Amino acid sequence: MANLGTSLCCVVLAAVVVAYAQRRSQLVARNQYERMGSDVTMQCGSLDDEASVSWKVNGTDVRARHRLDGPRLVLTHVDLGHNGLYSCFQNPRGERRDTINLRIGTLPREPAVSCRSNTYPKGFYCSWHLLHPTNIPTDFQVEVQHNMRVLDVQKDPVHKNRIHVLFPEVFSSFPYRVNVTATNALGSASYAISFEESSIVKPDPPERVVATPIPSNVRRLEVSWTSPSSWPEVDSFPLKYFLRYRPLIKDQWQHVELSDSTSHTITDAIAGKEYIIQVAAKDTEIGTWSDWSVAVHATPWMDQPKQITSTTDTTDPLLETKPSPPPASAEPRLGESPVGAAYLPLPFSSPLLVGAVLLLSMW
Repeated sequence: MANLGTSLCCVVLAAVVVAYAQRRSQLVARNQYERMGSDVTMQCGSLDDEASVSWKVNGTDVRARHRLDGPRLVLTHVDLGHNGLYSCFQNPRGERRDTINLRIGTLPREPAVSCRSNTYPKGFYCSWHLLHPTNIPTDFQVEVQHNMRVLDVQKDPVHKNRIHVLFPEVFSSFPYRVNVTATNALGSASYAISFEESSIVKPDPPERVVATPIPSNVRRLEVSWTSPSSWPEVDSFPLKYFLRYRPLIKDQWQHVELSDSTSHTITDAIAGKEYIIQVAAKDTEIGTWSDWSVAVHATPWMDQPKQITSTTDTTDPLLETKPSPPPASAEPRLGESPVGAAYLPLPFSSPLLVGAVLLLSMW
């Protein structure tokens, strides 16, 4: 009897687990992807055609143009505004029977694909993107072929729409073919490009560009830079450089092409004017020029203004000043008229004074 009771309990428990799993599967939202502008039908679980149900979207009544067809909800001419979480409830108790996450989108069009080698001769990378968004998840498959052989590709750890490929051989005469296929729930589209190895070589811009004035030279600037760090074998595959510069007051650039030097002296700068300077790089034999480096600014050396000596500097012996003599006392001296008198004082020893006294005594 104990074994029979245990068996019954196990059967009941199993039935409960199955019922719970079924109910759980009905409650978990399932995704339904539909094409923009189409008419969409959503089925409420596995209910039969005679079931009576009601629908809500994002917790509220469905207000978009629709009609009910038994356990089915039909939306017409859907667009992005119909996106949402739809739930159906079985009448009359209003028990939820299904949840659908509706997503409206478009099937993908041909992706745009481009390939480039900035690490020549190690390898190259290919990138792609959709010119028109699909609004629903879209995956991409990439296949690279060379000389009738499919090459291994490595996904970029940062850029999700980029893969890296190692060159199977250098200076190959066989073209490469890259095919990218975009796929989502509504369909797929592919695009393929073919190219030769030499046509995709394009270095990164030069790095650490520095421009400095040359002392006592008002029209010169010394410019230096380093090769891009991504270029692995600059000794075996040298680069040439293209320098451009202009004063900020002008729009026209001046250019200088250099074979393999990583420095240049500008000799025709306008004195006292600020310059903007950039450098590009290219393999000496194949490929195309890099993008321009980050712009740097510099101004040629300017003469320092001479110091003007103050005229009140007492250290200059030629400008040394002497104290003025003290002013005369305002008090009159003995035998002298006060300041402002009508007659000038004469000393008593003057002959004229003696003659004048004798004449007066005669009178």
